[in-house]
Amino acid sequence: MGSNKKERIVGNKKSKVLSSLKNLGSRVYNQLENGFFPSITMPSRSTENINYDPDLRQYILGEKIVLRNSRIFTQTRGFTQLVWAATFSHELASQRKTSTLRDVYYSAQAYEMVFKDQQESNNIITDLETVLGLSREDFNIFPEERSAVFGDLTIAYTVPGYEGRTLNLTSHPDGVLIGPALTSAEFVGTTADKVIAIEKGGLFTRFVEENVHKKFNALLISTAGQAPRATRHFIRRLNREFNLPVYIFTDGDPWGMHIAMVIISGSANAAHLRELTTPDAKWMGVWASDIVDYKLPTYPLKEVDFTRLHELQRDPRYQTDPLWQKEIKTFLKIRKKAEQEAFSRYGLTYIVDEYLPAKLGETK
Repeated sequence: MGSNKKERIVGNKKSKVLSSLKNLGSRVYNQLENGFFPSITMPSRSTENINYDPDLRQYILGEKIVLRNSRIFTQTRGFTQLVWAATFSHELASQRKTSTLRDVYYSAQAYEMVFKDQQESNNIITDLETVLGLSREDFNIFPEERSAVFGDLTIAYTVPGYEGRTLNLTSHPDGVLIGPALTSAEFVGTTADKVIAIEKGGLFTRFVEENVHKKFNALLISTAGQAPRATRHFIRRLNREFNLPVYIFTDGDPWGMHIAMVIISGSANAAHLRELTTPDAKWMGVWASDIVDYKLPTYPLKEVDFTRLHELQRDPRYQTDPLWQKEIKTFLKIRKKAEQEAFSRYGLTYIVDEYLPAKLGETK
């Protein structure tokens, strides 16, 4: 992509964000000018308005609409918070500044805007996303960075002061944080032919040490548990822009399964957003059947694990591929779970020398 085209794309996205925020402000202002108590409508995010779309392979919001009206005393607080969040987001976007969710919570105090806790602040940001159909990352609001990427991917920065500067992501042995500067960067080129997303940071480091990126011609991504939305968008970009297949490696338990599924089909909490899923990504393990086949060290499933497994059985996302139901049933049968690191019982390099080649062959 040429520099002029890249600048147009970045400029168009910024213009769309600023325009959406200004239009929201104009609607509120015009209502006041005409003597009305201002109100804002948005799609409902209630559970009964969240539906699974088999074509998109993710949850979406239905047609139910809710009204936040400043005239209603119980809604005045939330309405005011929402307008403030839009104002603050406009300030960030127009100045090309970034903020974390935590920073938004504390920044409100400078404007004498009160949130009882950060969760209330986070919920208002989500409301703003729902109203405008944009993500908080579009407003330059990010969670704390904790995911990382390592491998032969060259990027070109687009953030102020670094425009056009390139970096190859093999440059640091600990990986490069998937933060605002990286997620907004242009992808210049890669020799990789796949992406391996890894739940645990320790195993990500082991894979770097063992040159998994070279041995398997892969880009390695540490999700650090449940992948943040910016990381899920980053994975989707790699899949879409380079046509790279994505393989997800998690602990062998219901929570690891769900980490993989959220990358594949998203979450109910983000039903109001697109561009976060990679529907053709593959969960490569640790499967319940791997626990049996590889005789891995295990822990007994707890009651909360059984409850979660039964929830996953009923979740429509887990009914699109027989593999998911098969592995859930196996977990329920063996009543055990295992961590990714369990393969170390066979030696430090077993997982690279034996397990990965077998699993990549199975999941193609």
